[in-house]
Amino acid sequence: MTSRRMILKSAVVAAGFAVAGLNAAAADELETLNEKGVIRIAMSGAYPPFNFVNDQNEVVGFDPAIGAEIASRMGLDVEIVTTAWDGIIGGLLANKYDAIVGSMTITAERDEVVDFVGPYYSDKRAIFTKPGAGISSLEDLDGKRVGLTLGETHEDWARERGYNINTYKGLPELLLELENGRVDAIVNDSIAAILAMTAKEQKFEMFADPTTEPFGAGIAIREGNPELASEMQKALDSMMEDGTYLEIAEKWIGADIR
Repeated sequence: MTSRRMILKSAVVAAGFAVAGLNAAAADELETLNEKGVIRIAMSGAYPPFNFVNDQNEVVGFDPAIGAEIASRMGLDVEIVTTAWDGIIGGLLANKYDAIVGSMTITAERDEVVDFVGPYYSDKRAIFTKPGAGISSLEDLDGKRVGLTLGETHEDWARERGYNINTYKGLPELLLELENGRVDAIVNDSIAAILAMTAKEQKFEMFADPTTEPFGAGIAIREGNPELASEMQKALDSMMEDGTYLEIAEKWIGADIR
């Protein structure tokens, strides 16, 4: 899951002024979406099994399934957009898409520039290593090479702790770097990493970060759209109530992750 203070500030400077007039002029974007009949949702496409590109070059996974179901319940078609994670909020502010459904951690910093619907699942930060690496605590990471996805909340956390970090585009690249020994440990949301390494039969050891509480992933939209937020939340709530959410979670994750 996936925040950086510098990124958010630059996103506001670069894109905020460009869209300020649009947001001020429109009372709510729900009406515009209903007229167009389609909602564009963004994600990295590099975070399996939550969102990834399959062999048929289709973006699939838990996130697109949730996004598509929400759109359907709102009477809208869905268009999926993949983009680099470290610029995904800037793209939303620049009106390149209408929402981010990409396993984005809800944080106070992000909430200053976007509004959130949800959370639609919860997870926890974890540290993963090769078996026998001798890393079993945060103190053991001192002096080690730590891999993270660029722009995720984990990057801020690692920088604040003074770790020697390498940043990458997404989870598949992280796992490859760990497997090939170019990093000593990786930091990631626990669910995605466990499932991805299990699926590729990559052996690992892990421990949860004892300094942070579980966090929620939310759907980000531009600020000032209470009607859109309400309709999306209504659709999400109905999915959770009628069993559809659980079906999607079981298919892609193998468990209820609310």
